[in-house]
Amino acid sequence: MGRAAELLGVTQAFLRSLDTAKLVTPVRSEGGHRRYSRYQLRIAARARELIDQGTALDAACRIIILEDQLTEARRINAEFRQAQQHTDQATNTEATTD
Repeated sequence: MGRAAELLGVTQAFLRSLDTAKLVTPVRSEGGHRRYSRYQLRIAARARELIDQGTALDAACRIIILEDQLTEARRINAEFRQAQQHTDQATNTEATTD
């Protein structure tokens, strides 16, 4: 946890608060040390940004969750549109060959 806090420029207590808020739940090593993924570190950095701007921790957590959901929805939408384009192209090709 100390290394993660150092990388982000935050305190260990801040990272523990994100764990308590269930925004970032790191895995534990056999020795009980917290291990953060790159994704979790990005989330923690975003939380720090929001809190530095005056956003309360619970509100920052909600914002980050909503941002993450929006990103996922956009990804799914893009995949759907791409699949739809392939379907439309195949339909148009069949219509022109008849």
